[in-house]
Amino acid sequence: MPKLIKIERPRLTAQDWELGALDMIADLGLAAVAVEPLAKRLGVTKGSFYWHFSSRDALIEATLKRWGEDDSSDVISRVQGITDPRERLRTLFRITSRTVRLHKIYSALIKAVEHESVGPRVEKISEARLAFLTKLFSDAGLDATAAAHRARLAFAGYVGFLQMSLQLKMPRLSSGEFDAYVEHVITTLIPS
Repeated sequence: MPKLIKIERPRLTAQDWELGALDMIADLGLAAVAVEPLAKRLGVTKGSFYWHFSSRDALIEATLKRWGEDDSSDVISRVQGITDPRERLRTLFRITSRTVRLHKIYSALIKAVEHESVGPRVEKISEARLAFLTKLFSDAGLDATAAAHRARLAFAGYVGFLQMSLQLKMPRLSSGEFDAYVEHVITTLIPS
């Protein structure tokens, strides 16, 4: 009789579930995040979910926490070593213009801001982003009021562009048009 070979299924960590949930949020929105479809997407049974989380809400809380920590620290670490403040801003704008997955997540979460866990987290992240931009504009030579106004304008432009692109499904810009748009934003908002 042939010997049966036992195929080991990969063991997922809590982080794997959180990252899977973030991908699902980016692709389908917060409402789509549910244990069974997520387990199927990850190629495991839903039973492994309960080793890490007591409920969908616990997963969402952990996922939002991970998103907030990873999103901010990644961008900050990529620009903090740039000594010229204007170049730091230019680099920030160029980097953030190319993080499509993060745009989709943020846009989906803005859409779900009424959710009890999402609203406070999006508010906190948005305030942190605005404060970071304000500091960068201040470092670039603007006084406190002008830096705050410029940061708000830049952030409003970012959120508005996300809404136009992802929620309103406005026509996509070609790669060249998008690059020209980003450079126009940089020239318009960053003081010379």
